[in-house]
Amino acid sequence: MEENKEKSTIVLFSGELDKAIAAFIIANGAAAYDHEVTIFFTFWGLNTLRKEGPVQVKKGVLERMFGWMMPRGASKLGLSRMNYAGMGPQMIKHVMKKHNVLTLPQLIELAREQGVRLVACTMTMDLLGLQKEELLDGIEYGGVAAYLGEAADGKVNLFI
Repeated sequence: MEENKEKSTIVLFSGELDKAIAAFIIANGAAAYDHEVTIFFTFWGLNTLRKEGPVQVKKGVLERMFGWMMPRGASKLGLSRMNYAGMGPQMIKHVMKKHNVLTLPQLIELAREQGVRLVACTMTMDLLGLQKEELLDGIEYGGVAAYLGEAADGKVNLFI
């Protein structure tokens, strides 16, 4: 007989470095405790999944503007407090390295290795003009029903 694993879900709404790091630390911890973990990325949290470099896709003016204004990928996110025109993230990354804490891109990779499901919200992608080609390869796509289906069975449901 196969045991049912406990489920944990996280909605990553924030596009801020410290909050994304917290989400992935919790996700990796839950996965290490053998939970089925799903992170549902919506609104600004989708920037965590963006590829670092520019991707050639056809977009309208408004969608291009959103793309220019939003950070490209996990390495470009700002802090929720003490951003200081980009110096804050560099300072926190320095402190993390000093204390041998994994970087956000490393935490993302570890989550993927542990089978954490990364689900991009398709409705938000449409609103912000993001296309699948602009996001990391190998992630999943779904709407609110996909999240609710996972969260309904979850023992831990977080909104970050």
